[in-house]
Amino acid sequence: MKVNGHCHCEAIRYQAKIDPQKVSICHCTDCQTLTGTVYRVSVPVAAEHFELLAGNPKIYVKTADSGNKRAQAFCGECGTPIYAADAENPRYFALRVGTLAQRAELPAKRQIWCQSALPWISDIGDIAQSDRG
Repeated sequence: MKVNGHCHCEAIRYQAKIDPQKVSICHCTDCQTLTGTVYRVSVPVAAEHFELLAGNPKIYVKTADSGNKRAQAFCGECGTPIYAADAENPRYFALRVGTLAQRAELPAKRQIWCQSALPWISDIGDIAQSDRG
C-alpha cells in the first residue's frame, strides 16, 4: 500500500510502500516515554520503499536494554516523531502511523510488550466521550 505522511508543521514529508497487515501497537515503557502517551502505533517499511520528500529529521539514539542502538527520528521544529530505525544499519524504518495521511485505514493487527501495558488501557469504552475538547 502506498502511503504518505508528514510531521505536524509539514517541514518533514515522506512517502512509502507498506504492508498494512504489519501495523502494531507497542506497550513498552520506552514507547510510552518517547511518545508521551500510553503506547505507540507503527508500521515497518523497508529502506528501499521509504523516501523523504522534504526536510531532514533530527535523530536521538536510544540504547535498548539489549544493547541495540535505535535511532528515533523526529521533526526538529515541531517535535513530531516520524520513525525509528537501527542506528547503525537502517534496513527498515518503523513509521509512526499517526503521521500517515492514511492512518484511518491502518488498524493495528498485533500488540507487543503487553506486560508493560497500563492496566486500564482496555477499559476505556465506558469513559465519557465528546466530539470536541
